[in-house]
Amino acid sequence: MKLGGTKYIIGYDISDDYSQISYAPVGSDSVDTLSSVSGGEIFRIPTVLCKKSGENRWFYGNEALRMEKEDGILIRNLLTLAVDGEMRLIDGEEYDPVALLTLFVKRSMGLLAQLGDVKIDSLVFTGRNMQPEMLEVLGKVVAAVKPGTDKVYFLSHGESYYYYMLYQQEELWQFKSLLADYHLGDRKLTVYELEVNRKTMPMAVFVDRGEYPVRYGVQQVPSGEPGDDQIRQRLDGQFLEVIKEICMNKMISSVYLIGEGFDGDWMQESLRYLCKGRRVFRGNNLFSKGACYYGMERLSPGRTGAETVLLGQDNLRVNVGMNVYRQGQESYLALLDAGVKWHEAEGVAEVYLQEDSYLELLITPLTEHRAHKVKIHLTDLPGDISRIRIHLFFKEENILVAELEDLGFGEIRPATGQIWSEEIKIC
Repeated sequence: MKLGGTKYIIGYDISDDYSQISYAPVGSDSVDTLSSVSGGEIFRIPTVLCKKSGENRWFYGNEALRMEKEDGILIRNLLTLAVDGEMRLIDGEEYDPVALLTLFVKRSMGLLAQLGDVKIDSLVFTGRNMQPEMLEVLGKVVAAVKPGTDKVYFLSHGESYYYYMLYQQEELWQFKSLLADYHLGDRKLTVYELEVNRKTMPMAVFVDRGEYPVRYGVQQVPSGEPGDDQIRQRLDGQFLEVIKEICMNKMISSVYLIGEGFDGDWMQESLRYLCKGRRVFRGNNLFSKGACYYGMERLSPGRTGAETVLLGQDNLRVNVGMNVYRQGQESYLALLDAGVKWHEAEGVAEVYLQEDSYLELLITPLTEHRAHKVKIHLTDLPGDISRIRIHLFFKEENILVAELEDLGFGEIRPATGQIWSEEIKIC
């Protein structure tokens, strides 16, 4: 990346189908999206590479799709290939799939040249799932691309949706907000539901994701083509059926329809239903823009962001701590805070035990005021006084692991090194 010039926050939405890049100058609330064609508004960049047969020439995006017709070898599903990690045989030679994904990201980020001399202040990747194996792959990609900043972040699509809504009018998420994501390559409709619990402080924002099968398959229906009415009606009826099920008995302020599956004019009855008492928007760059807004929040937190905490599917929905004595006074020791990603959550502390042979954790759902108490017994703990190291982390999304280590008590009693481990299911 070039140095100097204007500093930008970059939001990069990446998937096996296509990718998008949005940007925001530092200090501005304005977010725009790069076009894959200079001077146009074609925001989707097909996530593909194409190798010219018999030559060491590589193309990406729309140009790769064109070159496939001219004796080219097309490589799709770059993200999935990189996570799988198996070497790929292409034109008689083996290639590292992470290197292929890196080549695509590097070439696509060349579109930033449209903005002139760019210095990246922060780079935010977003994708449908940001599990540990995906984070590992993207970490390797970032190390190879060398974006010129150490402020690199990774968000799930649900998180990007939340940060996008933070910068919209509050009336759009006064009640629930829905986001429907519909790709041509999928045989399912992905729907996110965002809801705010305004009775908590900070306000808890829940983002849940559901997937709904598409019986007739996803098809692009050209507008105005004769003979396509039956297909359009089937898709329209199918979507109407799903959206009625989702909206039943719910107060919904806004609906966002994104993905190329919603292109065209096949939504007739379903749009009539959605627009009754709700604001409805259609587009395709919400996630990359949401990633930019996250970068803004990291740089300069806004009032709305400070008053809310995200409790998405990847985020902890509980606080974990314990009551301890400090200078003779009982106080609360926080170990894990709600809102952090479960696979990044980690709590470490040292406490002294006097006579007791157990520790008691307090697990408090953010939607409740009452803590659930969990006792962890330390069998065969020697001595009356012990110093215990507590290490908390998550093995799975709902499985908290508590590891307790005996550190002894100075010169009075040496450490035994004994470790107690217990798994706690978080509901």
